[in-house]
Amino acid sequence: MVFTCKHRDTTVDQLSNDSPISVHNKEKELLVLVWVWPFSEHFPLNTCQSVYGISGCKLTADRNLYNKADAVVMHHIDIMYDKRLLPQDPRPHYQRWIWFNMEPPLIAKNLHFLDNMFNMTMTFRQDSDVYRPYGRIEALKQPQNFTIPAKSKLVAWVVSQWYPGARRNEYYEELDKYIPIDVYGKNHMTLSWDDFCKTISQYKFYLAFENSIHKDYITEKFWHNAFESWAVPVVLGTSRKNYERFIPGDAFIHVDDFPSAKGLADYLLQLDNDDERYKKYFNWRSLYRVRRETGWDNHYCKACRGLRQAPDYQFIPSVEKWFLKGNNV
Repeated sequence: MVFTCKHRDTTVDQLSNDSPISVHNKEKELLVLVWVWPFSEHFPLNTCQSVYGISGCKLTADRNLYNKADAVVMHHIDIMYDKRLLPQDPRPHYQRWIWFNMEPPLIAKNLHFLDNMFNMTMTFRQDSDVYRPYGRIEALKQPQNFTIPAKSKLVAWVVSQWYPGARRNEYYEELDKYIPIDVYGKNHMTLSWDDFCKTISQYKFYLAFENSIHKDYITEKFWHNAFESWAVPVVLGTSRKNYERFIPGDAFIHVDDFPSAKGLADYLLQLDNDDERYKKYFNWRSLYRVRRETGWDNHYCKACRGLRQAPDYQFIPSVEKWFLKGNNV
């Protein structure tokens, strides 16, 4: 017996919702399960529509709804040390697992746990299925005037973790030989969160030194600590080319632009004595503003939006290979 399929010249627009071959209704409400509270931090689950304008999305942390969930979002740091922390029950065929991670490989361990398990990625990488940057700038419709806060100090750095072998540690120690740097954080000067921007805004420069060099890894050290405090960022991290995909090239100073830490120190001291050259690092602010999308609920609601745009069937053979390809960019 030979099976044949009769051709039917029917477009997607002509298919009715009652048809057995109808298109999946992308507008149905999606149930997204928060598998584990990220860093044990609870957040509201009812803000997708009211705060972010994302309709058709219901968040839940009730694992009893696992078999009904359209997607499960798993925050890597909270499951990375034990594979048994992942769901152990069989996965419904329609359910998609989303790997959520905002940390670089230096911190995100045991990626090999994830082979052939996840359907989507949600990270700071722009090539993620759900892109969640630490910050961004958006264009203003009309140029605006701005005032640079008064500056009475030179260079600041806020650091809490000293990762062994991290390039930023060595660079700081060399730079400190040639220019005074005020360091805040653990084992250094104290700085409360309430006083953060007020304090750092007094400095002309802020060391936005990342703990890792990784594709698109531009964190709150840049977006909040420097930009929102109105200090010119001196960056150490991914390449200048990578930064310039997201930020105007004249908005920051990159350590790689100088042959040595001494060369950078000399340049900063020159700018300290030349107000006109220094002010040029703020020109971009007349045309753009900084936007940071904070809050865990923001991330999870955006996962809902990403689910609607993603293929119905997709598997990631190796999250590890995908993620590590962003090293040394």
